Amino acid sequence: MEALNGLNEKQREAAEATEGPVMILAGAGSGKTKTLITRIAYLIHKGVEPASILAVTFTNKAAAEMKHRVERVLAESRPHTMNRWAQPWMGFSHSMPEVSTFHSFCVKLLRQESHNLGFTRPFMIYDDDDTNSLIKKILDHFDINPKMSPPKKFKSAIDAMKCAAVGPEEVDPKDFFGPFGDQLVKVYTRYQEMLKSSHAFDFGDLIVATYKLLRDRPDILEKYQDHFRYLMVDEYQDTNRAQYLLVSLLAKKYRNLCVVGDEDQSIYKWRGADVRNILDFQKDYPDAVAVKLEQNYRSTQNIINAASAVIRNNKGRFDKTLWTANEVGEKIRWVQLSDERAEAEFVGKEIQKWLAAHHEYSFQDV
Repeated sequence: MEALNGLNEKQREAAEATEGPVMILAGAGSGKTKTLITRIAYLIHKGVEPASILAVTFTNKAAAEMKHRVERVLAESRPHTMNRWAQPWMGFSHSMPEVSTFHSFCVKLLRQESHNLGFTRPFMIYDDDDTNSLIKKILDHFDINPKMSPPKKFKSAIDAMKCAAVGPEEVDPKDFFGPFGDQLVKVYTRYQEMLKSSHAFDFGDLIVATYKLLRDRPDILEKYQDHFRYLMVDEYQDTNRAQYLLVSLLAKKYRNLCVVGDEDQSIYKWRGADVRNILDFQKDYPDAVAVKLEQNYRSTQNIINAASAVIRNNKGRFDKTLWTANEVGEKIRWVQLSDERAEAEFVGKEIQKWLAAHHEYSFQDV
């Protein structure tokens, strides 16, 4: 396949590893998106139905970019697959891979299965204003002083519980200091009851509700397992417990799960990300193929050396040796400033100076 010719040796190895569990450790600037898109195209080139591929990423922007690039590659290589079926399957495309965020995938699935969730009409998705208003009403109902126990504190705790796939019946009050634990159980329970009575989900519910539906209904699970036989998850180091459980369920039957990530770039622990999901992937799948993308296309060797010297002090990481064919580059400058504002101003001025000396570039290139 022609698209494979544009990959380096390791990228090609990752793209051609299509069966069974695969872990792609993609260092910064190593061309992982190009590799993923080529992998999808290669699967289809081998005869895999496009609609049986599910590729999940984290942001709407990343999903939109990947979807656009996949459509372009397929239009060039197999134009006859673009309109193979007129009608979608269960709300999902019947002619294209499903490329989406976790949440958009779950919304589609839940919309199709809403009758199995006890809803008699289409559900709503509450935004932050809706959920904050609901929690305030619940605190008032239980006569909880919002100054002593702010609504935001309950919202943060409930969000954390949902990231961990922990329902109100599973919360242990002893895990929290003082009276907050008992209050949380009451508030969380009432919160979920009121969401259901309003035919609504909050953002965190989307993944948990999908996971629990598939967990509790093997017939529904098998339907989606048989449709999405090839799973790809980008930024796997940023997945939380609920996302991990959902992916594990979907991949359990056919085990064609490809995860892509870099534990060195895990920065979302504060919102529930669990880097152990990628660190323990080979424990979950002992037969997994592991491929390291270590060639950096973005930075100079001096930048790579400096970054590697810092990150190698982290515990709990895979050994990687990033390198580049780019120039050595300027030496790294270390600048110490008084605070974040001074740092931002310094960086802004440095960018302006650099662009003034390099007219062929613009801000979007920085």
